[in-house]
This record gives sequence, structure tokens and C-alpha cells, in this order.
Amino acid sequence: MATEELYKLFLQHPVISTDTRKITQGCLFFALKGDNFDANTFTGQAIEMGAAYAVIDNAAYKVNDRCILVDDVLLALQDLARHHRRQFDIPVVGLTGTNGKTTTKELINAVLSQQFNTLATQGNFNNHIGVPLTVLSLNSSHQMAVIEMGANHQKEIALLCTISQPTHGLITNIGKAHLEGFGGVEGIKIGKGELYDHLSAAKGTAFVNGDDQVLMAMQEARNLKQVIFYGESNPENTVSGKIIENSPLLTLAWVNNEKGDNYRVKTQLTGTYNLNNILAAICIGVYFKLSPHAINKGIETYQPQNNRSQVKQTATNTLICDYYNANPSSMMVAIDNIAHLKADHKVLILGDMFELGDESAAEHEAVMKKAMDTAVDERIFIGKSFGSLEDNARNMKAGNTRFYKTAEEAIIGLTAAPITNATILIKGSRGMALERLVGLF
Repeated sequence: MATEELYKLFLQHPVISTDTRKITQGCLFFALKGDNFDANTFTGQAIEMGAAYAVIDNAAYKVNDRCILVDDVLLALQDLARHHRRQFDIPVVGLTGTNGKTTTKELINAVLSQQFNTLATQGNFNNHIGVPLTVLSLNSSHQMAVIEMGANHQKEIALLCTISQPTHGLITNIGKAHLEGFGGVEGIKIGKGELYDHLSAAKGTAFVNGDDQVLMAMQEARNLKQVIFYGESNPENTVSGKIIENSPLLTLAWVNNEKGDNYRVKTQLTGTYNLNNILAAICIGVYFKLSPHAINKGIETYQPQNNRSQVKQTATNTLICDYYNANPSSMMVAIDNIAHLKADHKVLILGDMFELGDESAAEHEAVMKKAMDTAVDERIFIGKSFGSLEDNARNMKAGNTRFYKTAEEAIIGLTAAPITNATILIKGSRGMALERLVGLF
């Protein structure tokens, strides 16, 4: 079936499902395939549960005329989203980057939503499936959209740009993540830079951290016609700002350099590394002519979720929960942040980082050295990669350091020797599931 014909059905049944556990009456079911499943096999079940139509790519599962056979279900979903996006003439802010994508997306949405009906990516639905589903959620009531785009290899951001077609864009930063898929840091620059490539071709507007030399070089290498700068000190920044309190929640002072007006905003975020994420959202608010009051309200009311820079107060400890994911870049800035916090007793709990390929051993050693050199009262390393460095740590003689090969071992050790009256950073890759430790504190 041609995309235009499928789109007519979508307009009649504008709810998409890719999971038979979430079928709603009258939805369109797309039978996607993964490494360990083939949703074509659930076609009959989806129809029985109320799906109006099922889009499949295996004729063997065409149970009736409500099954639409296509060459490739994923490509059909992406083509449908592209076609749908072309029906809307609204600003779409696309963003990518190594760290801070989701937090920055949420902050931008919080600011823009003060004045506009804004669609934003839900959670981290930022891949080749999530972006099409987000785009297909656009409706006539939306005045703007904020689309997060993630990638672990080159050409992926380029693909997602063809689907979301951003008119405005932002790269948060370039750091060390998915090194294996991208082929090193230079590969990351190419991959993330595909957003700038799209904006250049589309004559869109880029928001760029004017103090980030890597991003500045990347945008200068492209023929970007519209660039708006933000950051701490570059005189070209439209919006500048600095942290004036970090204890552990951040308070910022910021200035609209075009008007010379100064403002202050208290956030619900921790982490000095979030300064540029907040300034990006403020800058976008200024660009779209929101009042300073509306911008500050958006920043002030944003509550971090999903264990990204979240502060949790327990009966005896202050926890900095940042264990949604981790890579060498985000580890380094998180350690830096706790070093600058106002706190009497500081503890680092760091779990292994994944997807680093041949660089894994060197990157874990660099993070460990950073932790050992940082003025904290206790360090706890969890995982096989960090565990392999235990002998190296002894030679550093930093004192009060523990190693556990697994989270289960850590639970036993921390139960036997509990931590109290401390500010504790918990950070590691998603696969380490460090949320299991939180109940101990």
C-alpha cells in the first residue's frame, strides 16, 4: 500500500500501537521486528483486541482484509511520519548531543509550554522508532514541537532529520559515548553534526553554545545562515548566565544581552553540568519572545524525572540520583559537580560504563583516577570493568575506597557498612541497574 493510502487510514485511526499489550480500540497496529521478536506473529491477536488495521510485512500472517501488507513495516512507519510532518507548518526544535538531551528537551518544553501548545518527545523515545511515533502524535492543536534525537552510529541523526524535519536545532555537546558504534570521537562529531547539516540545507536556525569550542568549530564548518549563541562568557551570546548557588540545587543568574536585563532563577536541578542545558532553554525562550517571567516559571517548575540529576532526600542522606545512564564525559562532569557542592560528607558510588569498545579499559581508568583525585570522603566502584582496576587504586593511596564486582555484592557490603549523613552521587550505565541501591540509604 502506498504511503498516501496508508495516511488516509491513519487520519481515520490516528492512534498507533506497536505493542499488543497496549492495543486501544480502533488503533493502527504496526508489526515491527526486533532482534528477538517478530510482531507479525501477533497480528491476529492485535485484530482480536480491537486494532482497526494491522500493518505487516509477512504475508503468512494476513488473517483478513484488515491486514495491510507492506514491504517493510519500519520503513512504512517512518514514511508515514514523514508524510504527516509535511502537513504542519510550525517551528520544530530538534536536538541531539552526547549528554543532557532529555533534560534539555524537558527544559525547552517547560519554557515553551508557558506560551505555546507544545508537543515534546515522551521520555527518551528518540530513536528510529520513537521519533516517527512522536511525529505521528502531532495534531492541529500543536503550535510547536520539541523532538529529541539519539544515535549510536553515523547517518542515524540524518535519517531522523528526514522524518522530524526540524526548523530549529541544538546539539548539547560532543562527548565520549557509543564510541564503538560511532568509531571514536571524530565519528561522534560527524554523526551529531548531521543535525547542523540538515539545518544548513533547510535554512534553519541553530542554537549553539558559544563557549564550546568543538560546537563552534562544527557550526563554522557549515553554511549555517541563522545561528543564535548562548553560554557563559562569549560576547556574541544572546543569553549568558552563571551559577550563583549549588547546594545541591542550582540557582542561576542570567542576562538577555540584547536588552542588558538581568534575572535570577532557582531550579529543581542539581549539577553544574546542567548550566548550559538551562541556558539553552532560556535562549530558546528569548528567541521565541517569551517574557522573562514566563521563561523563569518554566525553569523553576521543571522537576527532573527518571533518575537524571534528581536530588532525593532520605532520612539520613542526600542522594544525587544520576544513574539513568553514564559515559566517560558525563561521569567526569558529575564527579566535578560533587567536588564543588557544599556538603560535609561526600560519597561517590560509580558503576561500569557500557558500549565503549576498545576504549573501555582506558576510559574506566581515567574516570577512576578522576574520582581518586577528587576531594570526597569515600569512593565505591561497582562492576567488572572498575573491579579490574582495584590494584591500580591501591597504588593511588586515596583511602576509604571499596570495590564490588556486582550490584548484588555492593548491596551486601553497604548493608553491612551503611552510609549515613552524607551527600551521595550514584552514577552508572543503565545496565548496572544502580537503582537497587537507593533503598539502602
